[in-house]
This record gives sequence, structure tokens and C-alpha cells, in this order.
Amino acid sequence: QVQLVESGGDSVQAGGSLRLSCVASRSTYCMGWFRQAPNTEREVVAMIEGGRRTTTTNRYEGRFIISQDNALNTLYLQMNSLKPEDTGMYICAAGPASGDGRTCVWNYWGQGTQVAVSS
Repeated sequence: QVQLVESGGDSVQAGGSLRLSCVASRSTYCMGWFRQAPNTEREVVAMIEGGRRTTTTNRYEGRFIISQDNALNTLYLQMNSLKPEDTGMYICAAGPASGDGRTCVWNYWGQGTQVAVSS
């Protein structure tokens, strides 16, 4: 079992920055951030595999940076140049790699932290 607690969400103007944090009771092979807006599917924003390999979804590439502090069991999402379409609930997730090591199994989810970007 993994407990995940997010913080750092806020209301900001377009062009602003935020840093989200996720404190985990323990680290897992896969750690990631997802975004969900009302009446939409949850989508991956960025993830870290094996504490080193990072992947960022194209719409966030160059603006968002995912990182992990192993000593603190904390996952971060630095969000720069925010746009109104970035608005949503940002949810921290964790889990193991799949059996073949090609994908992540997202077994654990936080409650989320709300980000609202105004134009």
C-alpha cells in the first residue's frame, strides 16, 4: 500500500508558475502526475520510471518538469508558462512496472490538488 498526498495547487494567471508536490509513504518504480478536468478522461502529464527515466506528454513538453527527491519520498511537478487549458485536478499516482517492463501499473492514487489558470 502507498499513501500519496499532493499540495501546491492554486489559482494563477496565464503565464504564471506553480510547483506541485506529492509526498509518498514509499516510492515505487513508476511515479507520475495526471490531470483531469470536469467530464474528461484522466490523462498522464508526466512520469518517472526507475527514478530516472522521464516522459512528458507533448502538450506539456518544455513547460512542465517532473522530478523526484528519493530521500524525501517526494515527487514534484514544476509548471511554467501556465495556460488556461492547463486548468484541472492534478493527481499523483504510483505503482510498479508491468511484467514486461514496458508500461506502468497505476495501483495507487492521491486525492489531487486543484490548479486553476485564468486568462
